[in-house]
Amino acid sequence: MGIPFGPHCFEIGTFTFPPFGRTAARCNELTGDGDLGTSPLGTLGNVLWFLLCGWWLALGHLATAAALIVTIIGIPFGIQHVKIAAFTLAPVGRTVVREEVVQAARGN
Repeated sequence: MGIPFGPHCFEIGTFTFPPFGRTAARCNELTGDGDLGTSPLGTLGNVLWFLLCGWWLALGHLATAAALIVTIIGIPFGIQHVKIAAFTLAPVGRTVVREEVVQAARGN
């Protein structure tokens, strides 16, 4: 059961460890091609992920963000935890890349 979700756990870890300057983007947005994670099977994977572990991971990051935003020094870290919380809700079909890569893919 856990094998399909293992790589997404590592994606969350790579987003959590050095969070600044990185963002989560849909894989098909970066490559222009569809893959398994952006298909209906990926949607099913996101639903399973949300029900089994996504909601409590997001809740933990939101609680951490609330504690960090109380201090002036913690505000940037709190904002990053909100981004991580949004990513942990549905990580299937998304990847963590530098913000410049996403801007280049979007043509900005």
